[in-house]
Amino acid sequence: MKIIQVTDTHLMPSGVVVNGVDPEKQLRAAVADIIEKHSDADLLVMTGDLCNYGDPEAYELLRDILAPVPFEVRLMLGNHDKRPAFVAAFPEQPRDDNGHIQSFMDTDFGRLLFLDSHEEGVIGGIYDEPRLAWLDRALAGAGDLPVTVFIHHPPMDAGIAHFSKIGMHDEGAIMRRLAAHPAGVRHILFGHIHVPLAGTSAEGIAYSSGQACSHRFITDLEALDPWWTSGNACYRIVLLDDQGLRTYGAEVGQVQIERAPICEGP
Repeated sequence: MKIIQVTDTHLMPSGVVVNGVDPEKQLRAAVADIIEKHSDADLLVMTGDLCNYGDPEAYELLRDILAPVPFEVRLMLGNHDKRPAFVAAFPEQPRDDNGHIQSFMDTDFGRLLFLDSHEEGVIGGIYDEPRLAWLDRALAGAGDLPVTVFIHHPPMDAGIAHFSKIGMHDEGAIMRRLAAHPAGVRHILFGHIHVPLAGTSAEGIAYSSGQACSHRFITDLEALDPWWTSGNACYRIVLLDDQGLRTYGAEVGQVQIERAPICEGP
């Protein structure tokens, strides 16, 4: 199974720049590259901060940009999003009984979980009792299927000073539930932090973030006020198969310098 992850697109109404970057230009470049190179993908997952201020016009722009994508799309909310405006623009996206934008999808390689950590007026993530109850049911329903988790906020300490007070405010509840799932967790994929990160939690669960498609941070683990920078549009290719799960970072517009020779081995 091939999944494409795009994160932190921060769309604004057309032509408006955010932190020195045109988010529409970035996302259009990413989507064009995805369609050209990965039309065989099974799923596109956008892990939150779809729009920078949750403008209705920005969500309509997002719908327009995604219209050519030839495979299923799952959209998720981040702290910059606005739930009412999102639902108005994308009423077909799955919601739970409490209106949270979360769902699951069963595949030949386990259950995919899409978790909603957005809470209006909170920069960090919230995963309260109704959401935890939904997660409990989704994990129980997975039975002997391993799960792969998509969420905006990392449900563990990212180790970055800037995010020390705006991470997941759940006192470890999500990770405890995932760690208790008998069939295991293949991976947790998230956004929010605007830098690539990969690691293994104290519970032994592998996790990683994709690079932001729009503006991103110059990596600085200690600065409370790190610098924004620009860069090429980015997305990730996620392969889920009998070998497990693998992720590959993709950057649009890289300059070709010289082709490598074919390596015949051994």
